[in-house]
Amino acid sequence: MELQGRVIAVLEPRGGVSKSGNEWKVQEYVIETHDQYPRRMCFDVFGTDKIQQFNIQVGEELKVSFDIDAREWQGRWFNSIRAWKVERVAADGGQMPPVAPPFPPLNAAPSAPADFSATDEKDDLPF
Repeated sequence: MELQGRVIAVLEPRGGVSKSGNEWKVQEYVIETHDQYPRRMCFDVFGTDKIQQFNIQVGEELKVSFDIDAREWQGRWFNSIRAWKVERVAADGGQMPPVAPPFPPLNAAPSAPADFSATDEKDDLPF
């Protein structure tokens, strides 16, 4: 699932040690949509590496891809909304353009072929 909006809150990170002795860290963020009736969603990012990779700041426009899961604890059920992908979005609502296009346009004219004819007799290749 995806939701696009502006980050309105970055909550304090939480952490601890699992039963197996591994350290863990999770941080929660609140995003608000730009609908006529704005919706807010609190989601979390799990793991120090992901928290640093996403580097989410208040005021940023994001498109957040997330999974929803529920779990039971002492007879009560709780939802977990965990982000697995975060994309920055341009102010006009579109995605930020890539730094460089990955492929030339399909309708681009081919460039002139390279001229590999021997202009000098020296051959630098070892084979």
